[in-house]
Amino acid sequence: MLHRSRIDYQLEDRFDLILFFSAFFLVVIGLLAIYSATLHHPYAQGNFQKQAIFFTLALGVFFITYFINPGMFSYLPVPTYSLAILLLIAVIFIGKKVYGQRCWLELGSLSFQPSELAKIGTIFFMSYFLSKEHTDINSIRDIVAALMIGLIPVALILLEPDMGSALIFFAIMLALLFWKGLDIFSIFVVMAPGLVIFASMFGVAPFAAALVLILLILIYFRRNLFLSASIFVLNLGAGFIFDSIYKILSPHQKKLIETFIDPNADPLGSGYNAIQAKVAIGSGGLFGKGFLNGNQTQLRFIPEQWTDFIFCVIGEEFGFIGALITVCLFLALFLRLLKIASFTKEKNEFTSLVVIGILATQFAHFAINISMTIGLMPVIGIPLPLMSYGGSSLLINMFMLGIAANVYKNRKQHA
Repeated sequence: MLHRSRIDYQLEDRFDLILFFSAFFLVVIGLLAIYSATLHHPYAQGNFQKQAIFFTLALGVFFITYFINPGMFSYLPVPTYSLAILLLIAVIFIGKKVYGQRCWLELGSLSFQPSELAKIGTIFFMSYFLSKEHTDINSIRDIVAALMIGLIPVALILLEPDMGSALIFFAIMLALLFWKGLDIFSIFVVMAPGLVIFASMFGVAPFAAALVLILLILIYFRRNLFLSASIFVLNLGAGFIFDSIYKILSPHQKKLIETFIDPNADPLGSGYNAIQAKVAIGSGGLFGKGFLNGNQTQLRFIPEQWTDFIFCVIGEEFGFIGALITVCLFLALFLRLLKIASFTKEKNEFTSLVVIGILATQFAHFAINISMTIGLMPVIGIPLPLMSYGGSSLLINMFMLGIAANVYKNRKQHA
Protein backbone atom coordinates (compact mmCIF):
# COMPACT_ATOMS: atom_id res chain seq x y z
CA MET A 1 0.00 0.00 0.00
CA LEU A 2 2.87 2.32 0.90
CA HIS A 3 4.62 1.39 -2.37
CA ARG A 4 1.48 2.18 -4.37
CA SER A 5 1.02 5.54 -2.64
CA ARG A 6 4.62 6.42 -3.46
CA ILE A 7 4.02 5.58 -7.13
CA ASP A 8 0.86 7.72 -7.12
CA TYR A 9 2.81 10.59 -5.58
CA GLN A 10 5.56 10.27 -8.18
CA LEU A 11 2.97 10.25 -10.96
CA GLU A 12 1.36 13.45 -9.67
CA ASP A 13 4.78 15.01 -9.25
CA ARG A 14 5.69 14.28 -12.89
CA PHE A 15 2.34 14.43 -14.66
CA ASP A 16 -0.20 17.21 -14.14
CA LEU A 17 -3.40 15.21 -13.76
CA ILE A 18 -5.59 18.29 -13.31
CA LEU A 19 -4.30 19.84 -16.54
CA PHE A 20 -4.77 16.64 -18.53
CA PHE A 21 -8.17 15.59 -17.22
CA SER A 22 -9.62 19.10 -17.42
CA ALA A 23 -8.72 19.17 -21.11
CA PHE A 24 -9.80 15.56 -21.63
CA PHE A 25 -13.29 16.06 -20.21
CA LEU A 26 -13.75 19.33 -22.10
CA VAL A 27 -13.05 17.50 -25.36
CA VAL A 28 -15.44 14.69 -24.36
CA ILE A 29 -18.23 17.18 -23.58
CA GLY A 30 -17.47 18.88 -26.88
CA LEU A 31 -17.77 15.57 -28.71
CA LEU A 32 -21.17 14.93 -27.12
CA ALA A 33 -22.32 18.40 -28.19
CA ILE A 34 -20.99 17.90 -31.73
CA TYR A 35 -22.78 14.53 -31.95
CA SER A 36 -26.05 16.13 -30.85
CA ALA A 37 -25.71 19.15 -33.15
CA THR A 38 -24.96 17.04 -36.24
CA LEU A 39 -27.11 13.97 -35.60
CA HIS A 40 -29.92 14.92 -37.99
CA HIS A 41 -27.98 17.32 -40.17
CA PRO A 42 -27.99 16.48 -43.90
CA TYR A 43 -24.31 17.16 -44.60
CA ALA A 44 -22.57 17.31 -41.19
CA GLN A 45 -23.32 13.84 -39.80
CA GLY A 46 -19.72 12.74 -40.32
CA ASN A 47 -18.29 15.59 -38.24
CA PHE A 48 -18.51 13.65 -35.00
CA GLN A 49 -16.45 10.78 -36.41
CA LYS A 50 -13.90 13.22 -37.87
CA GLN A 51 -13.55 15.04 -34.57
CA ALA A 52 -13.19 11.74 -32.68
CA ILE A 53 -10.37 10.73 -35.04
CA PHE A 54 -8.68 14.10 -34.58
CA PHE A 55 -9.03 13.70 -30.82
CA THR A 56 -7.13 10.42 -31.03
CA LEU A 57 -4.43 12.14 -33.08
CA ALA A 58 -4.43 15.09 -30.68
CA LEU A 59 -3.84 12.77 -27.72
CA GLY A 60 -0.85 11.38 -29.59
CA VAL A 61 0.43 14.92 -30.19
CA PHE A 62 -0.05 15.74 -26.50
CA PHE A 63 1.96 12.75 -25.24
CA ILE A 64 4.69 13.09 -27.88
CA THR A 65 5.11 16.72 -26.83
CA TYR A 66 5.03 15.69 -23.17
CA PHE A 67 7.86 13.18 -23.58
CA ILE A 68 10.23 15.11 -25.87
CA ASN A 69 13.39 16.72 -24.53
CA PRO A 70 12.40 20.18 -23.20
CA GLY A 71 15.54 21.63 -24.78
CA MET A 72 13.87 21.13 -28.18
CA PHE A 73 11.51 24.03 -27.50
CA SER A 74 14.37 26.52 -27.71
CA TYR A 75 14.88 25.57 -31.38
CA LEU A 76 11.26 26.19 -32.38
CA PRO A 77 10.74 30.00 -32.20
CA VAL A 78 12.35 31.12 -35.48
CA PRO A 79 11.27 28.24 -37.78
CA THR A 80 7.73 28.06 -36.36
CA TYR A 81 7.18 31.80 -36.62
CA SER A 82 8.74 31.99 -40.12
CA LEU A 83 6.62 29.10 -41.41
CA ALA A 84 3.48 30.68 -39.95
CA ILE A 85 4.18 34.01 -41.66
CA LEU A 86 4.77 32.29 -45.02
CA LEU A 87 1.50 30.37 -44.70
CA LEU A 88 -0.39 33.53 -43.73
CA ILE A 89 0.93 35.20 -46.88
CA ALA A 90 0.03 32.14 -48.97
CA VAL A 91 -3.54 31.97 -47.66
CA ILE A 92 -4.21 35.54 -48.83
CA PHE A 93 -3.51 34.51 -52.44
CA ILE A 94 -4.50 30.85 -52.67
CA GLY A 95 -6.65 30.28 -49.60
CA LYS A 96 -10.17 28.92 -49.65
CA LYS A 97 -12.82 31.61 -49.22
CA VAL A 98 -15.52 30.87 -46.63
CA TYR A 99 -18.18 33.44 -45.64
CA GLY A 100 -16.19 36.23 -47.24
CA GLN A 101 -12.94 35.33 -45.45
CA ARG A 102 -9.91 33.72 -47.05
CA CYS A 103 -8.68 31.88 -43.94
CA TRP A 104 -8.18 28.27 -45.04
CA LEU A 105 -5.46 26.42 -46.92
CA GLU A 106 -6.37 23.11 -48.54
CA LEU A 107 -4.06 20.11 -48.86
CA GLY A 108 -6.03 17.50 -50.77
CA SER A 109 -9.03 16.59 -48.63
CA LEU A 110 -7.55 18.32 -45.57
CA SER A 111 -7.85 22.01 -44.76
CA PHE A 112 -6.42 24.09 -41.95
CA GLN A 113 -6.13 27.69 -40.78
CA PRO A 114 -2.58 29.09 -40.80
CA SER A 115 -3.67 31.50 -38.05
CA GLU A 116 -3.74 28.51 -35.66
CA LEU A 117 -0.05 27.81 -36.30
CA ALA A 118 0.67 31.55 -36.16
CA LYS A 119 -0.58 31.68 -32.57
CA ILE A 120 1.97 29.20 -31.28
CA GLY A 121 4.65 30.64 -33.58
CA THR A 122 4.06 34.13 -32.17
CA ILE A 123 4.07 32.82 -28.60
CA PHE A 124 7.39 31.04 -29.16
CA PHE A 125 9.14 33.90 -30.96
CA MET A 126 7.89 36.68 -28.71
CA SER A 127 8.76 34.64 -25.59
CA TYR A 128 12.22 34.00 -27.03
CA PHE A 129 12.78 37.71 -27.67
CA LEU A 130 11.50 38.82 -24.25
CA SER A 131 13.58 36.22 -22.40
CA LYS A 132 16.88 37.28 -24.00
CA GLU A 133 19.32 38.80 -21.52
CA HIS A 134 19.67 42.13 -23.30
CA THR A 135 15.91 42.72 -23.64
CA ASP A 136 14.79 45.61 -21.43
CA ILE A 137 11.07 45.76 -20.77
CA ASN A 138 11.43 49.44 -19.80
CA SER A 139 12.95 50.29 -23.18
CA ILE A 140 10.52 51.71 -25.72
CA ARG A 141 12.64 50.20 -28.50
CA ASP A 142 12.36 46.68 -27.05
CA ILE A 143 8.63 47.05 -26.33
CA VAL A 144 8.02 48.17 -29.93
CA ALA A 145 10.16 45.29 -31.25
CA ALA A 146 8.18 42.79 -29.16
CA LEU A 147 4.88 44.27 -30.35
CA MET A 148 6.00 44.08 -33.98
CA ILE A 149 6.45 40.32 -33.61
CA GLY A 150 2.74 40.09 -32.86
CA LEU A 151 1.54 42.84 -35.18
CA ILE A 152 3.01 41.28 -38.35
CA PRO A 153 0.70 38.22 -38.21
CA VAL A 154 -2.15 40.49 -37.07
CA ALA A 155 -1.75 42.63 -40.21
CA LEU A 156 -1.76 39.55 -42.44
CA ILE A 157 -4.80 38.08 -40.67
CA LEU A 158 -6.73 41.34 -41.05
CA LEU A 159 -6.13 41.11 -44.81
CA GLU A 160 -8.07 37.80 -44.92
CA PRO A 161 -10.04 39.51 -43.16
CA ASP A 162 -10.42 37.74 -39.79
CA MET A 163 -11.06 40.22 -36.97
CA GLY A 164 -11.73 37.49 -34.40
CA SER A 165 -8.36 35.77 -34.74
CA ALA A 166 -6.60 39.16 -34.68
CA LEU A 167 -8.07 39.85 -31.22
CA ILE A 168 -6.44 36.69 -29.88
CA PHE A 169 -3.01 38.00 -30.87
CA PHE A 170 -3.57 41.21 -28.93
CA ALA A 171 -4.39 39.13 -25.85
CA ILE A 172 -1.17 37.14 -26.35
CA MET A 173 0.94 40.29 -26.70
CA LEU A 174 -0.52 41.98 -23.61
CA ALA A 175 -0.17 38.84 -21.47
CA LEU A 176 3.46 38.28 -22.44
CA LEU A 177 4.43 41.92 -21.88
CA PHE A 178 2.70 41.93 -18.49
CA TRP A 179 4.37 38.66 -17.42
CA LYS A 180 7.73 40.01 -18.50
CA GLY A 181 7.25 42.92 -16.11
CA LEU A 182 5.56 45.74 -18.02
CA ASP A 183 3.86 47.82 -15.33
CA ILE A 184 0.09 48.22 -14.97
CA PHE A 185 0.20 51.85 -16.11
CA SER A 186 1.82 50.89 -19.42
CA ILE A 187 -0.76 48.13 -19.92
CA PHE A 188 -3.47 50.72 -19.25
CA VAL A 189 -1.94 53.08 -21.85
CA VAL A 190 -2.00 50.28 -24.45
CA MET A 191 -5.56 49.15 -23.70
CA ALA A 192 -7.30 52.47 -23.04
CA PRO A 193 -7.78 53.52 -26.72
CA GLY A 194 -9.50 50.22 -27.43
CA LEU A 195 -11.87 50.80 -24.52
CA VAL A 196 -12.72 54.29 -25.78
CA ILE A 197 -13.30 53.05 -29.35
CA PHE A 198 -15.53 50.26 -28.02
CA ALA A 199 -17.54 52.73 -25.92
CA SER A 200 -17.93 55.14 -28.85
CA MET A 201 -19.77 52.41 -30.77
CA PHE A 202 -22.76 52.92 -28.44
CA GLY A 203 -23.07 56.70 -28.72
CA VAL A 204 -21.98 59.95 -27.14
CA ALA A 205 -22.92 59.14 -23.52
CA PRO A 206 -20.86 55.89 -23.29
CA PHE A 207 -18.00 57.68 -25.09
CA ALA A 208 -18.06 60.50 -22.51
CA ALA A 209 -18.27 57.99 -19.66
CA ALA A 210 -15.19 56.16 -20.97
CA LEU A 211 -13.25 59.43 -21.14
CA VAL A 212 -14.23 60.27 -17.55
CA LEU A 213 -13.03 56.83 -16.48
CA ILE A 214 -9.72 57.37 -18.33
CA LEU A 215 -9.33 60.74 -16.58
CA LEU A 216 -9.96 59.23 -13.12
CA ILE A 217 -7.41 56.48 -13.75
CA LEU A 218 -4.84 59.05 -14.86
CA ILE A 219 -5.45 61.03 -11.67
CA TYR A 220 -5.03 57.82 -9.65
CA PHE A 221 -1.63 57.04 -11.21
CA ARG A 222 -0.42 60.64 -10.61
CA ARG A 223 2.03 60.82 -13.49
CA ASN A 224 3.39 64.15 -14.71
CA LEU A 225 0.89 66.57 -16.23
CA PHE A 226 2.30 66.52 -19.77
CA LEU A 227 2.26 62.70 -19.99
CA SER A 228 -1.26 62.46 -18.54
CA ALA A 229 -2.56 65.15 -20.89
CA SER A 230 -0.96 63.46 -23.90
CA ILE A 231 -2.56 60.10 -23.01
CA PHE A 232 -5.96 61.76 -22.53
CA VAL A 233 -5.74 63.55 -25.89
CA LEU A 234 -4.70 60.25 -27.54
CA ASN A 235 -7.81 58.54 -26.16
CA LEU A 236 -9.99 61.48 -27.13
CA GLY A 237 -8.71 61.14 -30.68
CA ALA A 238 -9.25 57.37 -30.63
CA GLY A 239 -12.95 57.92 -30.00
CA PHE A 240 -13.29 60.35 -32.89
CA ILE A 241 -11.51 58.09 -35.39
CA PHE A 242 -14.04 55.29 -34.86
CA ASP A 243 -16.11 56.65 -37.75
CA SER A 244 -13.05 56.51 -40.01
CA ILE A 245 -12.31 52.92 -38.96
CA TYR A 246 -15.94 51.98 -39.46
CA LYS A 247 -15.91 53.27 -43.05
CA ILE A 248 -13.06 50.98 -44.11
CA LEU A 249 -14.65 47.83 -42.66
CA SER A 250 -16.25 45.30 -44.98
CA PRO A 251 -20.08 45.26 -45.17
CA HIS A 252 -20.04 41.95 -43.28
CA GLN A 253 -18.03 43.45 -40.40
CA LYS A 254 -20.26 46.54 -40.29
CA LYS A 255 -23.28 44.27 -39.98
CA LEU A 256 -21.65 42.45 -37.05
CA ILE A 257 -21.17 45.72 -35.18
CA GLU A 258 -24.70 46.93 -35.93
CA THR A 259 -26.12 43.60 -34.81
CA PHE A 260 -24.10 43.66 -31.60
CA ILE A 261 -25.46 47.12 -30.75
CA ASP A 262 -29.02 46.05 -31.55
CA PRO A 263 -29.59 42.36 -32.44
CA ASN A 264 -33.29 43.03 -33.01
CA ALA A 265 -32.53 45.48 -35.82
CA ASP A 266 -32.22 42.52 -38.19
CA PRO A 267 -33.66 39.50 -36.33
CA LEU A 268 -33.90 37.32 -39.43
CA GLY A 269 -30.54 38.36 -40.87
CA SER A 270 -27.32 39.34 -39.12
CA GLY A 271 -28.95 39.32 -35.68
CA TYR A 272 -30.45 35.86 -36.08
CA ASN A 273 -27.62 33.78 -34.60
CA ALA A 274 -27.16 36.04 -31.57
CA ILE A 275 -30.87 35.95 -30.74
CA GLN A 276 -31.22 32.19 -31.23
CA ALA A 277 -28.10 31.52 -29.16
CA LYS A 278 -29.57 33.32 -26.15
CA VAL A 279 -32.89 31.52 -26.65
CA ALA A 280 -31.13 28.14 -26.70
CA ILE A 281 -29.12 28.77 -23.54
CA GLY A 282 -32.02 30.38 -21.69
CA SER A 283 -34.41 27.55 -22.52
CA GLY A 284 -32.14 24.95 -20.93
CA GLY A 285 -33.12 25.90 -17.39
CA LEU A 286 -31.28 24.35 -14.46
CA PHE A 287 -30.79 20.78 -15.68
CA GLY A 288 -31.37 21.14 -19.43
CA LYS A 289 -33.75 19.40 -21.78
CA GLY A 290 -31.66 16.27 -21.94
CA PHE A 291 -29.09 14.90 -24.36
CA LEU A 292 -30.42 14.94 -27.96
CA ASN A 293 -33.63 16.67 -26.79
CA GLY A 294 -32.84 20.33 -27.38
CA ASN A 295 -35.35 21.98 -29.68
CA GLN A 296 -33.00 24.70 -30.92
CA THR A 297 -30.25 22.14 -31.48
CA GLN A 298 -32.19 19.32 -33.09
CA LEU A 299 -34.30 21.62 -35.28
CA ARG A 300 -31.14 23.45 -36.42
CA PHE A 301 -32.24 26.97 -35.50
CA ILE A 302 -28.57 28.01 -35.37
CA PRO A 303 -26.57 27.16 -38.52
CA GLU A 304 -23.40 25.12 -37.90
CA GLN A 305 -23.97 25.02 -34.17
CA TRP A 306 -21.11 22.54 -33.77
CA THR A 307 -18.52 25.29 -34.37
CA ASP A 308 -18.69 28.77 -32.82
CA PHE A 309 -22.02 28.17 -31.02
CA ILE A 310 -21.18 24.82 -29.42
CA PHE A 311 -21.85 26.31 -25.96
CA CYS A 312 -25.51 26.74 -26.95
CA VAL A 313 -25.88 22.97 -27.24
CA ILE A 314 -24.44 22.51 -23.76
CA GLY A 315 -26.63 25.24 -22.27
CA GLU A 316 -29.81 23.90 -23.86
CA GLU A 317 -29.37 20.14 -23.39
CA PHE A 318 -27.37 20.07 -20.13
CA GLY A 319 -28.72 23.27 -18.61
CA PHE A 320 -27.12 25.64 -16.14
CA ILE A 321 -25.46 22.71 -14.34
CA GLY A 322 -23.82 21.46 -17.53
CA ALA A 323 -22.71 24.98 -18.48
CA LEU A 324 -21.33 25.52 -14.97
CA ILE A 325 -19.35 22.25 -15.08
CA THR A 326 -17.91 23.28 -18.44
CA VAL A 327 -16.87 26.71 -17.13
CA CYS A 328 -15.35 25.13 -13.99
CA LEU A 329 -13.28 22.73 -16.12
CA PHE A 330 -11.96 25.70 -18.09
CA LEU A 331 -11.15 27.58 -14.88
CA ALA A 332 -9.29 24.54 -13.54
CA LEU A 333 -7.29 24.42 -16.77
CA PHE A 334 -6.47 28.13 -16.63
CA LEU A 335 -5.38 27.98 -12.99
CA ARG A 336 -3.06 25.04 -13.71
CA LEU A 337 -1.46 26.89 -16.61
CA LEU A 338 -0.96 29.93 -14.38
CA LYS A 339 0.58 27.77 -11.65
CA ILE A 340 2.94 26.06 -14.11
CA ALA A 341 4.08 29.45 -15.43
CA SER A 342 4.64 30.62 -11.85
CA PHE A 343 6.68 27.48 -11.02
CA THR A 344 9.25 28.23 -13.69
CA LYS A 345 9.26 32.04 -13.81
CA GLU A 346 12.49 32.45 -11.85
CA LYS A 347 14.22 29.33 -13.23
CA ASN A 348 13.41 29.45 -16.95
CA GLU A 349 11.83 32.66 -18.19
CA PHE A 350 11.40 31.42 -21.75
CA THR A 351 9.22 28.42 -20.84
CA SER A 352 7.31 30.50 -18.28
CA LEU A 353 6.47 33.07 -20.97
CA VAL A 354 5.46 30.32 -23.39
CA VAL A 355 3.00 28.88 -20.86
CA ILE A 356 1.57 32.35 -20.18
CA GLY A 357 1.11 32.80 -23.93
CA ILE A 358 -0.73 29.47 -24.05
CA LEU A 359 -2.91 30.57 -21.13
CA ALA A 360 -3.69 33.88 -22.85
CA THR A 361 -4.67 32.06 -26.05
CA GLN A 362 -6.98 29.61 -24.30
CA PHE A 363 -8.54 32.24 -22.04
CA ALA A 364 -9.11 34.75 -24.85
CA HIS A 365 -10.87 32.10 -26.96
CA PHE A 366 -12.97 31.06 -23.98
CA ALA A 367 -13.91 34.60 -22.88
CA ILE A 368 -14.72 35.87 -26.39
CA ASN A 369 -16.69 32.75 -27.39
CA ILE A 370 -18.82 32.67 -24.24
CA SER A 371 -19.38 36.46 -24.38
CA MET A 372 -20.32 36.17 -28.06
CA THR A 373 -22.78 33.38 -27.31
CA ILE A 374 -24.61 35.21 -24.53
CA GLY A 375 -24.67 38.56 -26.33
CA LEU A 376 -21.88 40.43 -24.54
CA MET A 377 -19.73 40.69 -27.68
CA PRO A 378 -20.35 40.77 -31.43
CA VAL A 379 -20.47 37.46 -33.28
CA ILE A 380 -16.92 37.37 -34.69
CA GLY A 381 -16.30 33.68 -35.35
CA ILE A 382 -14.15 32.55 -32.43
CA PRO A 383 -14.40 28.81 -31.57
CA LEU A 384 -14.51 27.46 -28.03
CA PRO A 385 -11.11 25.81 -27.45
CA LEU A 386 -11.04 21.99 -27.20
CA MET A 387 -14.79 21.80 -27.75
CA SER A 388 -15.75 23.36 -31.09
CA TYR A 389 -15.48 21.24 -34.23
CA GLY A 390 -12.16 21.69 -36.02
CA GLY A 391 -9.25 19.28 -36.40
CA SER A 392 -6.39 21.76 -36.84
CA SER A 393 -7.57 23.80 -33.86
CA LEU A 394 -7.80 20.72 -31.64
CA LEU A 395 -4.33 19.52 -32.67
CA ILE A 396 -2.75 22.92 -31.96
CA ASN A 397 -4.55 23.25 -28.63
CA MET A 398 -3.42 19.80 -27.46
CA PHE A 399 0.11 20.58 -28.66
CA MET A 400 0.05 23.73 -26.53
CA LEU A 401 -1.17 21.80 -23.49
CA GLY A 402 1.47 19.13 -24.15
CA ILE A 403 4.09 21.89 -23.92
CA ALA A 404 2.65 23.00 -20.57
CA ALA A 405 2.63 19.41 -19.30
CA ASN A 406 6.25 19.00 -20.41
CA VAL A 407 7.22 22.20 -18.58
CA TYR A 408 5.48 20.90 -15.44
CA LYS A 409 7.32 17.58 -15.66
CA ASN A 410 10.71 19.26 -15.99
CA ARG A 411 10.04 22.23 -13.70
CA LYS A 412 12.71 21.10 -11.17
CA GLN A 413 15.43 20.68 -13.77
CA HIS A 414 15.83 24.37 -14.54
CA ALA A 415 17.61 25.35 -11.35
